[in-house]
This record gives sequence, structure tokens and C-alpha cells, in this order.
Amino acid sequence: MNSVYYIYESIFGKIIIESDGSAVTLLKTESFAKPSGKKESDVITDMAAGQLDEYFAGKRNRFDVPLCPHGTDFQVTVWNELCKIPYGETRSYKQIAQAAGKPGACRAVGMANNRNPIWIMIPCHRVIGSNGALTGYGGGLEMKQQLLDIEKHEKRGKQQV
Repeated sequence: MNSVYYIYESIFGKIIIESDGSAVTLLKTESFAKPSGKKESDVITDMAAGQLDEYFAGKRNRFDVPLCPHGTDFQVTVWNELCKIPYGETRSYKQIAQAAGKPGACRAVGMANNRNPIWIMIPCHRVIGSNGALTGYGGGLEMKQQLLDIEKHEKRGKQQV
């Protein structure tokens, strides 16, 4: 199946959700996304949009829509490690490098984060500097802080989906 994409209206503006028919392949704000395929929704983009609605409303703390990010083996390893960071928590680039089996590859982890094609669902916003400082995020540090604030606030609140 050819890819399709849907434009999702979020608190951060328009987000492109792209699907290959079986998984989300791209999720980024419109200013950072260059979608391919036809502009229409499918069951995957609809599922992703629904889960984003729940996430932004504080009713979802993990995503279970199928994801298929395209990247190098190392990037995919890093992205898999990012998905293991619990909701409302953060990890340093060094911790992710260690978890990925490459303890000296902090900069490479940063580059893998930079190339993450599925923002929010592959939570690169949960990666911070070793000193606790917010560092690089494709959507900007303000968006990163807002995503962390959503999770911090909701983690203190009710039980999540």
C-alpha cells in the first residue's frame, strides 16, 4: 500500500501523521515534516490521532498504535530504548547510550534523537542533559518542556490508560 498522511490539529499546531497502511512512519509538526503519499486518513492515522487526543488530555500514558520508524540499526536501537522510558520520567543521553550498548556514544544518541521521525510517540522529549538541563529538540525547547509538563502534571494525577 502507498503511504497516506493526515493533518492533525494539536496544541502545537498542525502535526503530520503518515502511515504506510500498517504503522505510523512519520509524526512531526507541519514545519518539520515533508509527507509523502496521498493526503487522506486511514485506520492507522485515525488510531494515532485518537491516541494523541487522549495523550494531550492526560488520559493516555503510552501509545500502542503500530510504529515503523525508518533509520539505521543504531538509530532504531536508540528509538527502541526511548520507548522504554516511563511516562513522566526522563533519562540522560548517557543513560540511553549505555542502554543501547554504546556507553561512549552520547553524541550519536543525540543525533539519533534528532533524526527521530515519530515525535511524541517515540519520546525523544524525555531525554535531557546529564545535568538535568533541557537540550535540543526538533520542535524547540518550549515544546519539549510542554510535553514534559503534560506528563509530569498527569503523572501526579489520576491513573492512566
